[in-house]
Amino acid sequence: KAGIVADPRMDACQKERLVRAFGRAIRDLTDYIPGPDMGTDEAAMAWVHDEIGRAVGLPAVIGGIPLDEIGATGYGLAECASALEQAGRLRLAGARVAVQGFGAVGRHAALHLVERGARVVCVSDSSGAIYDPDGLDVPELVEFKRSQPIAECSMAKQIARDDLLTAECEVLVPAAQPDVVHEGNAELVRAKVVLQGANLPVTSGAEAILARRGILSVPDVIANAGGVICAALEHRGGLRAQAFADISERIRGNTSELLDRLSKRPDLLPSRAAVAMARARLDAASAYRRRF
Repeated sequence: KAGIVADPRMDACQKERLVRAFGRAIRDLTDYIPGPDMGTDEAAMAWVHDEIGRAVGLPAVIGGIPLDEIGATGYGLAECASALEQAGRLRLAGARVAVQGFGAVGRHAALHLVERGARVVCVSDSSGAIYDPDGLDVPELVEFKRSQPIAECSMAKQIARDDLLTAECEVLVPAAQPDVVHEGNAELVRAKVVLQGANLPVTSGAEAILARRGILSVPDVIANAGGVICAALEHRGGLRAQAFADISERIRGNTSELLDRLSKRPDLLPSRAAVAMARARLDAASAYRRRF
């Protein structure tokens, strides 16, 4: 991971110059394969690739699998929810969902969860949040968000932006920024399941509080891995048609393994269980390296 300290809304020409300069700066870090994240998109990855010949999440016209366009991360979150349902930890039919961050990740997660029978009752962006206990019209909201912020939406009741985190729901999807669920508000979370759509949206202290309260917080490396799974497929030369099958298989499998580990060690926090999963796989893979 890397970051550029700048306004993502800057003039397009200035942004292109800055992103291209960043690409040239990482030219020799050949193990680092950049992909899109907050403030960047497929166009930015195309600029980097043009400079140094490597990037993922590229536009389809130059052979990439556009992660944000196809909603890879949001789809993965929905697949994680389906795996929880299959394991008896969640019932999606009629489940109330609150989505913090109705952007590239959140909107696709909302669309896919609605397709599976869930009811999105609350969404937010940086400007504000709306709430409707009967469920929001997600496709209509997606169209609205193309040109206007949530704070200007009149299709549902406006609420304070951060009140979304403590809204009454079965599934909370924090898909915006890090550390939004913390020790100061974890006791107020009313969801039964937290699907971490952003990177590190739940602090370690908050995770312990949620676990004590019986709320399952699925770690980001499990729940929101759809984008990086898709990116890895693209890097290997895979095709867009393979992406959803690959995301489904891996995220469902990882979710199942996570639940299995937690059932055997109820005292283990989900994030620690996920790290243990990764460590076990890395250790097993490294055992095949030549040692002489």
